[in-house]
Amino acid sequence: MKIFLDTIGCRLNQAEIEHMARQFRAAGHEIVASAGHAEMAVVNTCAVTTQAASDSRGRIRAIARAGVDEIVATGCWTSLLPKEAGALPNVRHVVANDKKGFLVPDVLHLPREEFNREPIERTPIPGLHRRTRAFIKVQDGCDNTCTFCVTTIARGEGRSRPLADVIADINAALGGDSKEIVLTGVHLGSWGQDISTSLNAPLHLRDLVQAILRETDVQRLRLSSLEPWDLDAAFFSLWEDNRLMPHLHLPLQSGSDSTLRRMARKTTPESFRELVNAARAVIPDVAITTDIIAGFPGETEEEFAETLDFVKATGFTGGHVFSYSSRPGTGAARMKGQVKPEIRKKRNRILQEVIEDSGKSYRERFIGQTMSVLWESTTEYGQSGWRMEGWSGNYLRVSASAPSPRWNELDMVELLEMAGEKVKGVIRSAYVTNVTT
Repeated sequence: MKIFLDTIGCRLNQAEIEHMARQFRAAGHEIVASAGHAEMAVVNTCAVTTQAASDSRGRIRAIARAGVDEIVATGCWTSLLPKEAGALPNVRHVVANDKKGFLVPDVLHLPREEFNREPIERTPIPGLHRRTRAFIKVQDGCDNTCTFCVTTIARGEGRSRPLADVIADINAALGGDSKEIVLTGVHLGSWGQDISTSLNAPLHLRDLVQAILRETDVQRLRLSSLEPWDLDAAFFSLWEDNRLMPHLHLPLQSGSDSTLRRMARKTTPESFRELVNAARAVIPDVAITTDIIAGFPGETEEEFAETLDFVKATGFTGGHVFSYSSRPGTGAARMKGQVKPEIRKKRNRILQEVIEDSGKSYRERFIGQTMSVLWESTTEYGQSGWRMEGWSGNYLRVSASAPSPRWNELDMVELLEMAGEKVKGVIRSAYVTNVTT
């Protein structure tokens, strides 16, 4: 059977459909690049914002219009509103997040133990979700109570995957020639807190990272979003191993202490600032990206000004600015002082402009330098060869041309000039692994 996999939202959703792809292939089915060629489709939905929920519904309807008669809806939006998901056209299966791990055997009516064998090698998903980087889920759920977040409701309590299972998945990805591994989870920094050791002490994310670097041949390892309160200055000594990419995504959400308290965040502007300074002291040229919410309930002009000043002073290299979106069931949805939508949009735009400026300044620092780049997309353009785009270790989006496609190859690229949010470069040589531990 030909199966189309689609996903909306976070890297964890991407990791999950990659896992499903391996299971469908192990059962003898083919993953196709578009819904128009599929007999079945799986859509991993998202509910983090009103827009994401709307996108999830729209994606399912579009797949039905493309002629897919059997659609499986799963993910956060589906878990929160299963009846609404089941009422969409051609949705034959509704799978909540807590059943997602068995989605493939259950939909195919196969014994679940059939999929407990050694994981097969990873092959990138064709189509829009094709990634050279392998996204590996190491954790699910979250025990935090951020008042804006509906994901904690949809995903449940935090739970870590066993270290051996994570290592097995990474080795399967490396066996499929993945050159970069990205660790993901709803609350990645909590990995290990629910795993006891012989010393009766929980594990920490640093234990997982050290084990991966010690026990696998990974060339590039990247961490996705990390809550700042899970880290301390000592954590950054891990970057002494140059296989760990110099990029940290630390969600700030607000630079105002009073707004952070209403959000029930376990950080303050001062502790966030100290953490960023500690990272920059240890990791040269580290890229620090973030998430910010504009127009959280009760956000005054003074609080917004505090956030704006903090963002300017921190110099983030990139980030996502979300206009606050009320999500049913969250504490923030019941708060008084909801900010008018037009003010949320205005503050969003202002914050985005500041981050774009600091990101541009960061990228300009590397013009003239030569850096390793992993190519993620290739496009043929006539007699001139191939245009490629990929990521440097510090998360610069780099483009270059070559006489032949170099998808999933690592090259040393001299960065020549700015091109909007990208940097144009020229390939100087193939990258040679030089591991320093």
